[in-house]
Amino acid sequence: MNAVLFDMFGVVAMDQSPTVRATMVEYSGHGHDAFWAAYWAPRQDYDRGDLDGPSYWKTVGGLLGEPFGPEQVERFISLDLDSWSRVNGDSVALVSELAEAGVPLGLLSNIPSELAARFEEHHARVLDLFPTLGFSCRIRHAKPEAGAYEWCLERMGVPAGDVLFVDDKRANVEAAERLGLQGHVFTSAPELRRALGRG
Repeated sequence: MNAVLFDMFGVVAMDQSPTVRATMVEYSGHGHDAFWAAYWAPRQDYDRGDLDGPSYWKTVGGLLGEPFGPEQVERFISLDLDSWSRVNGDSVALVSELAEAGVPLGLLSNIPSELAARFEEHHARVLDLFPTLGFSCRIRHAKPEAGAYEWCLERMGVPAGDVLFVDDKRANVEAAERLGLQGHVFTSAPELRRALGRG
């Protein structure tokens, strides 16, 4: 392993805030399962940049059988951004160590344009640790699509077999491994640190 390609959410950044998730469900007026099924159904298209925020939330509302109005859409966009906006301090510390040691780093994230802009505004120092930034909304490929990994590999300039891909979703790791990358399913920063020999 000569380089590391990181996932963002669930690894470098935290998964959705449980508190904000509950607020979103309550605001929708629908049941938990119905809301999240509608939320995730078009998410790949949103992450890939095929839909913008308003179009995505209109699609979610349509799937729920109750199209959201402009004020609702605006509120959902705001809540959604808030739910994904926390970083994992332990992971960031590890990434910083790797960067200082000269390890080639990349970030590959399924992330819509509004959220990418939020992270650039509030967490620029974290993003600056990654010379290669593969935001799905900008590269127009979202994991586990092969094009997402290939885009990063080309820009990192490192053979696939020399890159460790770190993601909290096994399906994304397996997709990377099929392309020849090494894979690590993330469970915690201390566990990853041990896997990298930095424990």
